[in-house]
Amino acid sequence: MVAKTKTEALITLQNTGKSYIQPNRQAISILENINLELRVGEIVALLGPSGSGKSTLMRMIAGLIPPSEGKILYHNRPLSGLNPGVAIVFQSFALYPWLTVLENVELGLKAKGVPTDTRRPKALQMIDVIGLDGFENAYPKELSGGMRQRVGFARALAVEPELLCMDEPFSALDVLTAENLRIELLDLWLERRIPTKAVLIVTHGIEEAVLLADRIIVLGRNPGRIRADFPVTLKHYRDRKSANFQAIVDRIYTILTNPDLDTSESETPSVAPEKSTQKKYQSLPAVRIGSVAGLLELLEDRHEKDLYRLGQELQLEVDDLLPIVEAAKLMDFIDLVEGDIGLKPLALEFINGGIDERKQIVRQQLLNHIRLVQQIYNLCRSKQNQRIPEELMLDLLENHFGTEEAQKQLNTAIDWGRYAELYSYNEPAGEIFLEEDALLENSEQLTVNS
Repeated sequence: MVAKTKTEALITLQNTGKSYIQPNRQAISILENINLELRVGEIVALLGPSGSGKSTLMRMIAGLIPPSEGKILYHNRPLSGLNPGVAIVFQSFALYPWLTVLENVELGLKAKGVPTDTRRPKALQMIDVIGLDGFENAYPKELSGGMRQRVGFARALAVEPELLCMDEPFSALDVLTAENLRIELLDLWLERRIPTKAVLIVTHGIEEAVLLADRIIVLGRNPGRIRADFPVTLKHYRDRKSANFQAIVDRIYTILTNPDLDTSESETPSVAPEKSTQKKYQSLPAVRIGSVAGLLELLEDRHEKDLYRLGQELQLEVDDLLPIVEAAKLMDFIDLVEGDIGLKPLALEFINGGIDERKQIVRQQLLNHIRLVQQIYNLCRSKQNQRIPEELMLDLLENHFGTEEAQKQLNTAIDWGRYAELYSYNEPAGEIFLEEDALLENSEQLTVNS
């Protein structure tokens, strides 16, 4: 059996990372130990939960931001500054409203110093290829969302990039327009009507990744690391309803919903990543208890427990559904096995309980499983006045998260604790505090549990 040889690597990342220094001089790591090759002839999809650093990674590859650690090679040479072989299509169209379609498409060529007599024919050719012929002199306000995104594609492709980067390019479009544009882009790629040699797409849509990509990379978060890198061998055009298609979708859901899952069967990177010895601080998804309750109630009446089909039924993308699932798992309400979700007995007690019973169950689960809530509660108990400033918690959290994420984590913990009547929050004073009745009741509960 002849081994399959790898195609030429356009871009190589070797132990690449990105971190930022906070005002307290603490380094917050966004990405760590990224080892990756982007090769000629591939569409690569980059998946991961919110906060995993997908867009940051794409911007490093494009040379818009430098890495803090490691190397990025372009054609086996260290990349310095902007990557000359990359063009990006953004989610927000990023068109100049005072310029016509033709003038917007010409911008990239103009920035590269291409003379007018050369750049205009190139821009017109790409406008025709992308399906905007006849709209050269229209302004963005005259175009639909789908047509405006086509202008973004035409502008990126006009400079003939070796690597076309797309940062959630279809997420701002309605479902039908997005699907149409995906298929048209795939047509252009398969028919070799566009000049690019490889495509990197950042997406939060699992189906979109399986539909388009030759390879899928799944990132974890806090910090972002590659958890899986595997090929998709299905032939284009792919049938969403086929068993093989759904098996890949289920595999990705399994990886995303199981942060500790061993993904060693995935393709191994060319450079072995270094192992971090620092234990990760538990990260809370920014969802309300009401959303968790809604998920549990929905699951009670369902025979089908597959997360992929659940997302389809609810018309929720992975970034919308997974945080709710993650919260339910953190509170130990559900089991997750290979992309299937099941209720634990305590979840059924929660569903069938009244308001007070539900609060008591959540209170118990928070004190047993949620570290940040435990810390807030115990710190309040340790103070004579049973109050702590929120700044104290923010200082602690900023040792593990960036400033913005630390605030989100605290907001979530406050919201969960208030629902469970573990503690209260005085926003004007910036204080978290225990109420006497709640303190007595929770102390009795802790004594019983111990």
